[in-house]
Amino acid sequence: MAHPLAAAIHQCRLFFIALQFFTRLPIPRWVGFEPAWLQHASRYFPLVGVVVAAICGTVYVLASWLLPSPVAVLLAVAAGIYLTGAFHEDGFADMCDGFGGGLTRERVLEIMKDSRIGAYGAIGIVCLLAIKCAALVSLPPAVIVATLCIAHPLSRLAAVSLIRFMDYARDEGKSKPMAQEMRTGEFIIAAVCGLLPAVACGVLGILDWGALAFAIVAAAACAFWLGRKCQRRLQGYTGDCLGAVQQVAEVAIYLAILSSFQPPVRFY
Repeated sequence: MAHPLAAAIHQCRLFFIALQFFTRLPIPRWVGFEPAWLQHASRYFPLVGVVVAAICGTVYVLASWLLPSPVAVLLAVAAGIYLTGAFHEDGFADMCDGFGGGLTRERVLEIMKDSRIGAYGAIGIVCLLAIKCAALVSLPPAVIVATLCIAHPLSRLAAVSLIRFMDYARDEGKSKPMAQEMRTGEFIIAAVCGLLPAVACGVLGILDWGALAFAIVAAAACAFWLGRKCQRRLQGYTGDCLGAVQQVAEVAIYLAILSSFQPPVRFY
């Protein structure tokens, strides 16, 4: 059995490897790198979301002291895009192009591999970002930071569920090293990291449990729906599919939380 300290250091290494893979943030030199670590680093993908949410939330708070809330929201969203190098947004756009323009599995994969963005991708990403910003702006300012802290890790957990329950569709690809078989224990770690911020918001009374439950169900529904589409069209998933699930789940979480603040509509 590994020494507890050595095991803890190894887990830290896996987290930093995930942070390096999914963001532009620098990591300490002592972390090092071994290709085999990538296979197990995906367990900390939701924890990377916690880091991204913390930075985006900080940008929003600082900007809102000097600027109107809509501008602060745009800056917070832009900060998230910069931090991740538009990694997930690019995957969403590629999936829009591939699924929108390809009729066969081979053609879909070919289109998704093309670095150029097509009409489906351009329209999709514009709509996605518009809905994302509009939903955040419509929330009470005091809740925006909490919503970011819930949506970023939870949406990444939705993406991780594809790694756990589906096969990788390509013979090779940038995400394949992280897309190897995920063990149950690794998925539990990811689930804890993804759900803990939502539970914390519920315990602290920042959001009611009904809104949080709706957000979790919305994220799970997005993962299930897009996962089925990927399985039917590709017989598995790709890195672009993971990015698409993360983005769609993030927006769904924003909308789910926003719906809890809307008064009931009466039709009489």
